[in-house]
Amino acid sequence: MSGKPTVGEYMTRDVETVSPDDTVRAVSERMVESDGHNGFPVTQGRRVEGFVSAGDLLLADDDAPVFTVMSTDLIVAHPDMKVTDAARVILRSGIQRLPVVDDADNLVGIISNTDVVRSQIERATPSKVGKLMRTLEQIHGVSLTEERREVRLTDLTPTQARVYADELEGRQYELERGLAEPLVVIDNGGTLHLADGHHRVMAAHESGIETMDAYVIVPNTPVDLGMAKTAEKEGLHDITDIEIVDYARHPLVETTKRLQ
Repeated sequence: MSGKPTVGEYMTRDVETVSPDDTVRAVSERMVESDGHNGFPVTQGRRVEGFVSAGDLLLADDDAPVFTVMSTDLIVAHPDMKVTDAARVILRSGIQRLPVVDDADNLVGIISNTDVVRSQIERATPSKVGKLMRTLEQIHGVSLTEERREVRLTDLTPTQARVYADELEGRQYELERGLAEPLVVIDNGGTLHLADGHHRVMAAHESGIETMDAYVIVPNTPVDLGMAKTAEKEGLHDITDIEIVDYARHPLVETTKRLQ
């Protein structure tokens, strides 16, 4: 992705909306039944008329139409707006979701604070990939290509023997909210070596997830990878060989104890 990311690249296009004539009770029930929604754009056709939040509904009469309690002082974003600018609006306004409208004021999506965070994470990973590719080129003198793929976790050969239980909780939180970075994998002659993302993989495995998004580096010819030797030495053949270590054995805890 070149240049600064735009709202159109990261917004959710399938937006749940409500009608101005829906009752407070109906919208409240939808909010309770939805997956984490605390507000909806209020639309007439495709045009945004307002926004209704959980706070707007709290003290309202159950049978009142939504247009009587919705906010009409709207802050919206445009698909061409930079994500960083949308982030500033979200931060300063305290609004968690911005409706996204086109030049005709038609609703085309919605961008949330989660989408903003995801945009920054996804731009951080390519720098890791670029650094690893340069290192491999210098060490092995090969040309490399980079691909974006969904990889099966059972096809991965780990290069790290253990992960820490406390960190898995954080990675599971990220996975549930779509904030997990893509993995970094080296496809070395058909063997998929996991270069970055062991905690993410194990969190996904424990959650029953079978595939993950990955940046895959492909050498034009197979190379003698140091990480492959590490995997062989540690007896690592697939992700089930990775040991989950209790927090008390984390090196940071041991270091802290020594300092004390």
